[in-house]
Amino acid sequence: MISKCTIPLLSLALLFSVSAGAQTNRSALPEEILKAIVSCSDYMTGVLIDSTGKSRCDYQMLKGEWQDYEPPWHTGQIINALVEAHRVTGNKRFLDGARKAGDWWVGMEIKDHPVLRGMVRAIHVDGLEYIVFATVSDGTPGLFRLYQATGDKRYAEVPTHAGRWMLANMYNPQYRVFYDCVDPITGKVMKDRSPFWPEKEKQTIFDVARPNNEGSLFKDMYLYTRDERYRSMFIELCESLLSYQDEHGLWMQFTPNNASDNSFHPRFNLWYAESLLEGYALTKDRRYLEGALRTARTYAKFMQKDGTFYYTNYLNGTSNKNSICGSATAFCGIVWLRLVQYAVGEEFLPKIERAAGWILNNRFDADHPDPNLAGAVLETRVRTKGAGVWLVNRDIATSFGVRFLCDYYTWMTKGAEKQKLR
Repeated sequence: MISKCTIPLLSLALLFSVSAGAQTNRSALPEEILKAIVSCSDYMTGVLIDSTGKSRCDYQMLKGEWQDYEPPWHTGQIINALVEAHRVTGNKRFLDGARKAGDWWVGMEIKDHPVLRGMVRAIHVDGLEYIVFATVSDGTPGLFRLYQATGDKRYAEVPTHAGRWMLANMYNPQYRVFYDCVDPITGKVMKDRSPFWPEKEKQTIFDVARPNNEGSLFKDMYLYTRDERYRSMFIELCESLLSYQDEHGLWMQFTPNNASDNSFHPRFNLWYAESLLEGYALTKDRRYLEGALRTARTYAKFMQKDGTFYYTNYLNGTSNKNSICGSATAFCGIVWLRLVQYAVGEEFLPKIERAAGWILNNRFDADHPDPNLAGAVLETRVRTKGAGVWLVNRDIATSFGVRFLCDYYTWMTKGAEKQKLR
């Protein structure tokens, strides 16, 4: 276990130092990408996963301490990335790391609650002590991939049971949305007030519920069980997304987007776009492909010339530059590359290369003096709390970065033409 760092992190130059070799101008060759996949995956297995298999989540750089933040979701991202890293490298250590994290995840299954039996105790934490739908759903893709890689049915059964509970208890068919939150003590679904908006006196359906198609859970449930109910539910959510998507390809009426100041979240809309791509893969309905393309084009406008993506961006074209979101750069690359493979994304090729270069360039050096950061991909989150500053590096840039680099490496080495999807 990595202990709290004893080295004072007083210099921003020290905090944000990246590999000297990675700062030179050079092509992102497959060998270099493969080395980065291995290095980042070593970091995930050796640092980001704790002794129980849970993600350590956010690293408080001023204190040298780790802090939980939505652990089931963050752990799910690591599982997804490590399964991909194992696919590309064949390194058993990465699959073992994914299994360790997967065992922690399925250990959240609720077996003894009179209301919540079959659900998972996926509590958000950080002041939000509720089970959150998207924490569950978008934490599951890696588990289904882990089941495929290992044959261990627990990794598919537990998320399937949770999805079945949520479908039975949390769906609003009138609006084609799922309620966001469940009280983990009573099992009550929060249908009138959301803990996301404690200060908001009057709350509407869109304050307490969203399409919640992140992770494409019901698609994976269908592929696992072949139960047509889940296929129908997934397609219904894809239709819901199309009906609520705006002219920018975004979903501004739903948190964590903020319609009041026209700011949008760096990953939220990409999750919905990714689920639309899953919808296209399942049905070949081009409306889903076109919906994802709209989102991808808006995000392309906000990537900086060096590949940087900021955490908070506004529809007027400006960005708040206080936080750098490496996971968004990587996630954009994932979605853009998939659109290229569907033969509708050639316009994104330069940006895909830029995103790959950014991930390679913006990693903490493997011999960085703080072992909690050595090998990580950069993702800062800066907030002010009282008289202090809250400054973290988040684990998700590394997990999303590995996913993207694995996709990019496969596309480069297998031949772009052969990798076109149907």
